[in-house]
Amino acid sequence: MNCVAPGPVWTPLNAADEGTTANEVAKFGSDTPLIRPAQPEEIASAYVFFASVADSSFITGVVLPALGGETIGG
Repeated sequence: MNCVAPGPVWTPLNAADEGTTANEVAKFGSDTPLIRPAQPEEIASAYVFFASVADSSFITGVVLPALGGETIGG
């Protein structure tokens, strides 16, 4: 089994969350090295890759981080 581990991703729900202040919405994702959240289309290909038997049939047990420039040790 594989999975995608995205960092902050901008969706319309970010601004619609009544528990989030306008200032928090404005700063959402600014703590990533790219200084912004991902757009859904920027990470969609990671999910498509794992869904494609032609591309990922021999890959198992992978967590693919999509963290906006952050690196993780391993």
